[in-house]
Amino acid sequence: MGRRKAREIALGVLFQLDSETSGSPHKVLRRTLEDSKLPEEERTFVEEVVLGARERLTELDAVIREYAVGWSVERMPRVDRNVLRLALYEIMYRDDVPTSVSINEAVELAKKYSTEDSGRFVNGILGNVVKSRRT
Repeated sequence: MGRRKAREIALGVLFQLDSETSGSPHKVLRRTLEDSKLPEEERTFVEEVVLGARERLTELDAVIREYAVGWSVERMPRVDRNVLRLALYEIMYRDDVPTSVSINEAVELAKKYSTEDSGRFVNGILGNVVKSRRT
């Protein structure tokens, strides 16, 4: 359950950073993590995935653009694009998280925090990314 809560917090930070023009990722992270009751290991995970996803935002968005046929990253719901960024960062850069876990967790986050169709949308994009990168 710890990683699930950590992903929810990471999604919240990414969402906030996506909607704010001021404030550094480090300040938003610090403020958010101060209020959380996460153990140190999960705090570290949140910091790593948020900072990693922000650092590779251009690359992650390019992957999303490639697979989100008919959608621009800028026009998709903010929650969906940040769920995708988080999951893609895990899939592409984290060896400690199985791909299937990243996809399942992303689908659950999308269902919980976005629209009725977001779970299928996120699952479709991530599934296609993984499928194409395996071949």
